[in-house]
Amino acid sequence: MNDRIRTDIAHNARVWNYWLGGKDNYPVDRAVGDQVTGFYPSIGEVARADRAFLGRAVTFLAADAGVRQFLDIGTGLPTADNTHEVAQRAAPDARIVYVDNDPIVLTHARALLTSAPEGVTEYVDADAHDPEKILAAAGATLDLSRPVAVMMLGILNFVLDTTEARTIVRTLMDAVPSGSYLVLTHPTLEPELGGEGNKAAMAFWNENATPPITARSRTEFASFLDGLDVLEPGILSCSRWRATTGDVPVVAQFGAVGRKP
Repeated sequence: MNDRIRTDIAHNARVWNYWLGGKDNYPVDRAVGDQVTGFYPSIGEVARADRAFLGRAVTFLAADAGVRQFLDIGTGLPTADNTHEVAQRAAPDARIVYVDNDPIVLTHARALLTSAPEGVTEYVDADAHDPEKILAAAGATLDLSRPVAVMMLGILNFVLDTTEARTIVRTLMDAVPSGSYLVLTHPTLEPELGGEGNKAAMAFWNENATPPITARSRTEFASFLDGLDVLEPGILSCSRWRATTGDVPVVAQFGAVGRKP
């Protein structure tokens, strides 16, 4: 086994996999996942809502907006309907670069995520804190002079300093042309989305798992979209973003898509 894989401490990618019903996790991940669920019973709904948001956003971008390139940063462990599967279902020639720095994610991704013959799927071992490295590596597969959908679902919450998080987003979006998109989700403590339960859950997580996490307000989340045209219906619970039915539970996870003018 890769000596970078720690099985003595819970890790976000594996706990998220557990919440989504996957099998790529260890007892410590399940134990911490259950404890977090005890603090915040709807966390499983958040995980599923985030994955469903990905599906709706990528389908829109590939089928309606004509995007053919996706840069998925902090991809996590493969589950059903990964970015390349959704994109290539609508556009078989879509090119996808996944970015993660967790060795277990990279091992599984390379084994399980295969591209449609007409398209390309590639994997980059890089940290979200290093956008220049991400761009340099992604440029081997993606044409950064043409529109790219930059996807950062549930990843900026692991960049604890908000100024640094904004800088990362700006660096990435400055490197892609007009017509590119930014796809974001992020946890919040805001009561309007039922986020109060997140506080104790996040405190427990930061004491018992890795990497540490932070929540952000609507204003902080909106700042990541500065300079972009935010698509309708704007910033809201990711579960409600272009949901096909009205009877969808609100989760404490903002979601939004912005277009670079």
